[in-house]
Amino acid sequence: MDSTPSECQYFCKQRDVTTFALLDKMWEHKVVFFRAAEKMGFQWHKYEGGDPRLEGMDDLSGVQIPLHYIFRMASHTIHLVVLYERSGNYLWHGPLRLKRNMDRKFAPFRKLQFGRYAGAYKRADLIQVTADGLKLQIPKDPSRFLAEMSDSRFLECRYREARSFFQLYPDDLSLEGIDFRKKARALLHLAASTLDVLGMSFWISSGTCLGWYRQCNIIPYSKDVDLGIFIKNYKPELIPALQKAGLPLKHKFGKVEDSLELSFLGSDDVKLDIFFFYEEADYMWNGGTQAKSGKKFKYLFPKFTLCWTEFLELKVQVPCETLDYIKANYGKNWDVPLKVWDWKHSPPNVKPNGIWPLDEWDDVIQLF
Repeated sequence: MDSTPSECQYFCKQRDVTTFALLDKMWEHKVVFFRAAEKMGFQWHKYEGGDPRLEGMDDLSGVQIPLHYIFRMASHTIHLVVLYERSGNYLWHGPLRLKRNMDRKFAPFRKLQFGRYAGAYKRADLIQVTADGLKLQIPKDPSRFLAEMSDSRFLECRYREARSFFQLYPDDLSLEGIDFRKKARALLHLAASTLDVLGMSFWISSGTCLGWYRQCNIIPYSKDVDLGIFIKNYKPELIPALQKAGLPLKHKFGKVEDSLELSFLGSDDVKLDIFFFYEEADYMWNGGTQAKSGKKFKYLFPKFTLCWTEFLELKVQVPCETLDYIKANYGKNWDVPLKVWDWKHSPPNVKPNGIWPLDEWDDVIQLF
């Protein structure tokens, strides 16, 4: 570094914390780096956590990896966040957790932008820049990365609870069950890639969300893939885009203003059901329609926000308040498998919502 104080524009500004990201595969945790920092007068701590990529591997589960490094000199803190590549083609950082014997006054932890929760980001193309004489890499599109920050919270699948679930209820390892999961996975990946091109945010909903939360997998007897989309994010290009991707429309119930629901047919009769959610002052809801009678139904949910997770090697969103969401839909016994399910009566959050007028049936009840 050959800059002088007059040339310093970025790192000399008064701030409590300066944050850098480290790509794990591109940075070796060299002892010489930390020794150099110590010679300059820095104190530093390393914060580790379990490697979720190794969950399910009995001999490797529980392996600790570096998640965060914090360096301190006088009143200034430098925070290094370690990013790891995950199989869903995204970058992940773990939460910063202080163990019981750690110094909680070592750094202004509440001021750190990264670490309160685990986070997930799209892989970014990096470009090299020079700032105050330091050669750094930054995202080619910094604005996109900054926009992701506020919605980056990541929830890990509950692997330990899933293992306990399968001890009580052995997994379906039949050829039929394995084949369905394979087809459902392919359908979810196809739908996700299509919606991503359209720029439509979605989350895994209903039985697909229950499978992720309860057993970290598709429920083999569910026979469909369920997605949720906020109605404010609906785009009319959705139907033709999914049809072009090879998913013919099976039914369209409701309308954009009220109770819209779409169903597409994937390969070998595996359905893709998309439920659109409407927001009221103190709750959210999606609608349902009985085709033969025109009866309408409303499914009420407590308000929720969205987090990222990894499911079937795909980065997807789920409700952050997952348990509240699932209990609303499946009741207090959500953790007990139930193969008989009546969508009109079984959900505890379902309410009658009137009947569609006969003169609207051609528009709001379409079967293909």
